[in-house]
Amino acid sequence: EVIRGEEPGPIMFTTAALHGDEINGVEIIAKLLQTKELKKIKGTLIAVPILNVFGFNSCSRYLPDRRDLNRSFPGTGKGSLAAQIANVFMEEIASQCTHGIDLHSAAANRENLPQIRATFGDHPDLKQLANAFGAPVVIDSKAKEGTLRAAVKTHKIAYMVYEGGRALRFHPKITSTGLNGILNVMREIKMLEKKSKRKKSKSIIANSSSWLRAPESGIIQTKKSLGKKVKKGEVVATLISAFGDVHQEIIADKPGIIIGATILPLVNKGDAVFHIASFDDVDHAHNIVSSYIIDDDVI
Repeated sequence: EVIRGEEPGPIMFTTAALHGDEINGVEIIAKLLQTKELKKIKGTLIAVPILNVFGFNSCSRYLPDRRDLNRSFPGTGKGSLAAQIANVFMEEIASQCTHGIDLHSAAANRENLPQIRATFGDHPDLKQLANAFGAPVVIDSKAKEGTLRAAVKTHKIAYMVYEGGRALRFHPKITSTGLNGILNVMREIKMLEKKSKRKKSKSIIANSSSWLRAPESGIIQTKKSLGKKVKKGEVVATLISAFGDVHQEIIADKPGIIIGATILPLVNKGDAVFHIASFDDVDHAHNIVSSYIIDDDVI
């Protein structure tokens, strides 16, 4: 859907279900399009609630040929289905835009704390806009080759990715954070009028992030959950056998905040268990993140 304002302004796209099983963004865009504020928009909003229709209809991350659409950008006019979909999006939508927000969830069997991912060096306004979004954590990182984030760099688009929640699940907190975040960015770039009394959500920028992996296979018993603070050397989980014997501890290799985690009770050696973000002041980061900690209620 395309919403054009009566006055000129930025042209922003927002996309969801680039991975077909990451459905939180679909609900976010549905609610966005029902927002009364959009009647007073300046510029143009292009909303694509389901970019990977094939994957969405089959509850799958991938396209029918098992290709990952978000490793197929910028695509080509000829070639695989993924390459052609990517090419159409880049040529018909991305090339026309000044700003973009792509909505994601964690991969299957994982859960993410609400977070923004962007490459600040790609656009001079990105750091400001990422903070304006209002997710608790912002990660400045390089985009992987083949992703939409890497491809839009050629068009000089101020582009960010919102990550939050689980695949194939809706969650009210994830939805509200994403919806408010898009509106916050639209206000920041003057597509919408700023609210003078609006309370700003706090964000904190991570220095880096990395996955802590299982040293052995086994049944995992976690001692820490999403949004919690960890210390270097702290035991964050134990691995037990089917007989109940503890045969390995998983120890944090650095201090930080858990921003992503597996939700599976079984792990194999090398599996990603906790995604830990590092900060200059971990205690301050934890205070900001605490209000966003996701509970076990999913819709």
